Amino acid sequence: MDFVKMHGLGNDFVILDLINHPELNNRDFSQVAVKLCNRNFGVGADGVILVLPSRKDDIRMRIFNADGSEAEMCGNGIRCFAKYAYERNIVPKTELKVETLAGTIVPRLEIKGNGVANITVDMGKPHLERSSIPMKGPEGKVISEELEVDGEVYKITAVSMGNPHCVIFVDELEKLNLKNIGPQIETHPAFPQKTNVEFVKVEGPDEVTMRVWERGAGETMACGTGACAAVVAGVLNNKIQRKTRVNLPGGVLLIEWSSDDGRVYMTGPATQVFEGRLTINL
Repeated sequence: MDFVKMHGLGNDFVILDLINHPELNNRDFSQVAVKLCNRNFGVGADGVILVLPSRKDDIRMRIFNADGSEAEMCGNGIRCFAKYAYERNIVPKTELKVETLAGTIVPRLEIKGNGVANITVDMGKPHLERSSIPMKGPEGKVISEELEVDGEVYKITAVSMGNPHCVIFVDELEKLNLKNIGPQIETHPAFPQKTNVEFVKVEGPDEVTMRVWERGAGETMACGTGACAAVVAGVLNNKIQRKTRVNLPGGVLLIEWSSDDGRVYMTGPATQVFEGRLTINL
């Protein structure tokens, strides 16, 4: 089976096109993802993205993390997905509707020459009620709320972008032991479906720097939904403006939480690295 390797700011994915493989559409891809994402024995990636037909939208995306769990959505992944679908003429539109577990997501493509230069994605409205994160506790929003982890108290803001995020603002990122604290917050009992974790440093009113621990994948070079959650959390805590540059280890995303329609818009690139053919038994 052929595959394509792509990344969004270093957050990398194996793309499997199942449009012409209907016999595989209903199989369990959890263990396939574990095999393919292994950087020693597989292709190596943060996740596996499936390209599927949709009964209600232009096309359907499923994404599996490196640990085999299925994610509701992925901001970097959907930019790669949209570029793949357009450049292969699967959906020859510069605005396409993508069915995901988080609902219909609409990427808009900026075309230069014969290819896609940038993608702006309408990520929808953030969910802020505790029950919609989901997070245990009394009803209401979770803004700068204390959470104890391993004897230390963190002030967290919880946001769902179709998937759960726990945002923590810090004064410095360099000394942060993310490999230690990240998985502890990811699997904290307060989050029944686990959570993504973002540590964010405010650089100015329209700029932040972020490190992310992704649920099911560990530390990654970038996280699109995490960048959106970080900006929403920053606005809720009166730290930044609604239109903000988010610096990630893999590059920059531009995020805007619109005051007009309440929706979050993410703009960034997607890059194809190579094409190949799988020879391992799926």
